[in-house]
Amino acid sequence: MVDPRHAHTQQPSRDQIPEQATPPRTETARTQTPLAEEAPRPTGWVGWVIFAGIGMIILGCFQAMMGLVGIFNTDFYLVTADNLAIPVNYTAWGWFHLIMGVVVLLAGAAIMSGKTWGRVVGIVLASLQALVNFAWFPAYPFWSMIVIAFDVVIIYALAVHGREMKSFDRSGL
Repeated sequence: MVDPRHAHTQQPSRDQIPEQATPPRTETARTQTPLAEEAPRPTGWVGWVIFAGIGMIILGCFQAMMGLVGIFNTDFYLVTADNLAIPVNYTAWGWFHLIMGVVVLLAGAAIMSGKTWGRVVGIVLASLQALVNFAWFPAYPFWSMIVIAFDVVIIYALAVHGREMKSFDRSGL
């Protein structure tokens, strides 16, 4: 609007703005969450996170079986306990593998249900499991290489794309 007395444009006051220009307020406008809190949409990587969860369940079972063999049949391994990276007897290694296997299995189940704590525990346990199998390498080299490689894939899938599992669980895709 132009004020003829001063010959310059004036900003319209709030009273002069027509009602149609302001959008009506609705309940949905107030309840929208900011984009930062919105869960990411599931991508193809959800399959890798599911793979990591199922893999952790399976590796937990295998790790527990390795532990049981170490506890009950110490003559199974060709390398003596003195030639391991950390020289302890096979019974101690067996108990460690058994306990770790059960915990890895439970973390895999938590990952499959989309729990955030399951992701964190899964990353920590996959890292620890890779280190343990590196120390176990002289006793079981081929199996240790497989577990270490699998742990690297698990760590990547959970660290980079693990958050998508929560939105996948909610969307029912």
